[in-house]
Amino acid sequence: MSSIPAIDANALTKAYPNGRGCQDVTLTVGKGEAFGFLGPNGAGKSTFVKMLVGLISPTDGQASILGHPLGSIEAKMKIGYLPELYRYQDWLTGEEVVRLHAKLCRIPKSVMDQRIPQLLQEVGIGLRGGDRVKHYSKGMQQRLGLACALVNDPEILFLDEPSSALDPIGRMEVRKILQRLKERGITIFLNSHLLEDVEVLCDRMALLSNGAVLRHGKVAEMLNKRTNWHFKVGGYTPFLLSWLNEHTGLTIRQSVPAAGKSGYDPAQEGESDSSIVWLAAELDHEEQAGWLNGLMVQQGMTLYQVIRQTERLEDWFMDAVAGLSHRGEKE
Repeated sequence: MSSIPAIDANALTKAYPNGRGCQDVTLTVGKGEAFGFLGPNGAGKSTFVKMLVGLISPTDGQASILGHPLGSIEAKMKIGYLPELYRYQDWLTGEEVVRLHAKLCRIPKSVMDQRIPQLLQEVGIGLRGGDRVKHYSKGMQQRLGLACALVNDPEILFLDEPSSALDPIGRMEVRKILQRLKERGITIFLNSHLLEDVEVLCDRMALLSNGAVLRHGKVAEMLNKRTNWHFKVGGYTPFLLSWLNEHTGLTIRQSVPAAGKSGYDPAQEGESDSSIVWLAAELDHEEQAGWLNGLMVQQGMTLYQVIRQTERLEDWFMDAVAGLSHRGEKE
């Protein structure tokens, strides 16, 4: 495998008079990698992507696409781009829109004739490629945009909110398409607020806040915190909790599970009873949970329910931005 990264940005900066943009963004994306770019609205994500694809020029810093300078013809030939805000000629058919993009990429007609029907089928437009764009829903237009981004068979695919206009079924279908592209070795740079897409698809991710990278790393490592286990027990006393902490060496505390997760419904708790409580502990594996269950029963507690809650990317995201001020879209 070549040592040249797909994307290499070093202190890339775009400064605007109103203080927006992004500053000193440094990151590297390897070939064939799926990279998630996260952040609140107005964080500067789209600004960064526009610099990478050559639509705007950086104020400072430098970056390259497969070893080529940003904005160069060589770099642009390697990329496909689906912007967040897109408009297509509504008097054209979907197929004609993709063909127009193919002509702009100087793709030979013989290649177009073979590739375009395949693309329309792959993104879920199919025979509706003969319909005019004005009859397309927002979701269909987004699928059309994905076909346009793929028409030049790019090595790197930049996607700015590719699933924002799709229903849950459509998002799942687009996710499958991206997974197949990843399996083919295409590098994917995914700018999305749909955290589930990033969690399922991406190898690494970065979190942008107010124009600067707040955290970055492998998705699996970012979420590899110990699992929270919640135990609903009866016969509880503060003495028993102290004994459990001292005997196990764990940090066990009173804590109610997050509502709506892992089947917990606070409405089903019924009448309050001070001897019936929820205890929580961060554990490394299920064997610890079984051991803790046994200790609770041995000490005379009654075990009513056990809930296992692993951290999701949404939890990680909210924890990372907690307490921070965000400039937002209108500031």
